[in-house]
Amino acid sequence: MNQGFDLLLAGAGHAHLGVLRRWAEPSARHNRPTGRIGLLSADGHAWYSGMLPGLLSGRYQLAECRIELDALCRAAGVELLIGQATGLNSSSQQLQLSDGRALDYSYLSLNLGSLPALPAQSGSGLELLAVKPFSAFIQDWQRWQSTPQPLAILGGGAAGVELALAIAAKVPTVTLLTGSTLLSGHPPALRQRALKHLARRGVRVQEHCPVEAIVYEQLLSHGRSVWQGHRLIVASGASALPWLADSGLACDAQGFVQINAQLQSTSHNNVFAVGDCASLAHCPHNGVYAVRQGPVLAQNLAALLCGRPLQTFHPQRRALALLATGDGGALASWAGLTGEGSLLGHWKDHLDRGFMQRHRIP
Repeated sequence: MNQGFDLLLAGAGHAHLGVLRRWAEPSARHNRPTGRIGLLSADGHAWYSGMLPGLLSGRYQLAECRIELDALCRAAGVELLIGQATGLNSSSQQLQLSDGRALDYSYLSLNLGSLPALPAQSGSGLELLAVKPFSAFIQDWQRWQSTPQPLAILGGGAAGVELALAIAAKVPTVTLLTGSTLLSGHPPALRQRALKHLARRGVRVQEHCPVEAIVYEQLLSHGRSVWQGHRLIVASGASALPWLADSGLACDAQGFVQINAQLQSTSHNNVFAVGDCASLAHCPHNGVYAVRQGPVLAQNLAALLCGRPLQTFHPQRRALALLATGDGGALASWAGLTGEGSLLGHWKDHLDRGFMQRHRIP
């Protein structure tokens, strides 16, 4: 396919889901930009990362954690395109796909996410499973579950902690390794609560243990072996999609697309970028911020195509952190305060299910 799109939405991330939901609402369809609009997604589902730990622990079923894109796109008047973006030429305004197709666009919005940062690997013997993309992770995790083995998780942020607590009862042993302090950036009290839950589940935690390389079946930190086994889950910090740096768009030193407060590329005013693939001051790579970018993005896409002024996105100063503990409970952090328990777990479940319900078309 090489027909042009007036607007191409690349990626079915949280912000683009918010855009589609707004355009699908009968009372707000007049806000949809005119012209041909397409959504590119790697598959026909959008996965909600907030429910992944609950899926792994057995609290949710697959169908509860994903959104059918076909119905949502039809309601929003958007064409659903299944494919994997592998390159972008911002000069010719063309997005390349892995199957050889090229999609021409007048305006482009990127909500493609990121990838975990992977250590250098040499030799065989250790199978590595990155937590993103979610569809591939879930498929391989189901295969791993047919023959459970000890495993390690690389990454001491919220994702790594939630994964460790979710799968601890499903494998013989779990080792969680982090290059800094566990839950760095969160209040120390949240770390203490997390360590207590991890110890209760038998998870071994190794802090200040940056893994620089994988050699055969060993993880190396500062030149010494810190773990040996056959399976590793990588849930480390965000790494930019490698082809973005060659796209012609202005990118930061890590390869993320630089945007202004209107969510617009700083080098190409016909390109927007949101979520984990974008770089904006005071806006962490966090799903909470991506969700909040959705309404501003929807307004600005319509405004730009109609010649109206753009709105400014103001990142919130504080974000609520809710971490599933794998047993129906949750840990919470807000403005330096922390808590835990089943009531917080019910609250997290209510918020997660509410997000899914808002984006489902009956």
